[in-house]
Amino acid sequence: MPALPARPYPAEVQARLVQDARELIGRYPVSRSALLPLLHLVQAEEGFVSPSGIRFCAEQLELTTAEVTAVATFYSMYRRKPAGRYHVGVCTNTLCAVLGGDQIFAELQDHLGIGNNETTADGEISIEHIECNAACDYAPVVMVNWEFFDNQTPQSAKQLVDDLRAGREAEPTRGARLCSFKDTARILAGFPDERPGVVDASGAGGAPSLAGLRLAKGEALPGTPGAKVVSPRHEGTEA
Repeated sequence: MPALPARPYPAEVQARLVQDARELIGRYPVSRSALLPLLHLVQAEEGFVSPSGIRFCAEQLELTTAEVTAVATFYSMYRRKPAGRYHVGVCTNTLCAVLGGDQIFAELQDHLGIGNNETTADGEISIEHIECNAACDYAPVVMVNWEFFDNQTPQSAKQLVDDLRAGREAEPTRGARLCSFKDTARILAGFPDERPGVVDASGAGGAPSLAGLRLAKGEALPGTPGAKVVSPRHEGTEA
């Protein structure tokens, strides 16, 4: 539980967030259904869900701070301490771990001088081990502000965080170009990403993700001419 009583936001911040909150709440037939977007909204303000943010959500939805806290502490995307401008998540679940995820995470901690869920002194980088990024076909995977950096190594991951700290552009393997953690949180709250071209940059599934679908259709994969691992589903059935 956060320390209570929590301070309210400054008046100008409160007024701005109330306007945004009303827009989000208006999208749902039951107001409390907007709690998850509101938590992203307050996380966009401070880089984490603070006691003030919990109080704000509770007041907007007529909930208790205990009810809001229960939700905020259940979902791992809501941080309890300030994130860096770039929040780096390293998958350490089974497949990524055995392919190098554990080593990547250990070497990043040493390289940055911080531990899990900590942030560098300059406020640029925070790191977290993630249970699964749902991208096993690109393992080991690192995410920065929830954008994918696939097929990483300890060296490439260290170069990635060095580039981010130095202000050099780091391009995700797929998906939109990076924005700050706070900007990402606002997008996750449900507000549009106004940057030109970012929606088109989301792309489609890559070759590793689509391999199973191609095999199920009876197609041959690149490098295996004529070979069919499985038969097309319609083979052997009557029209």
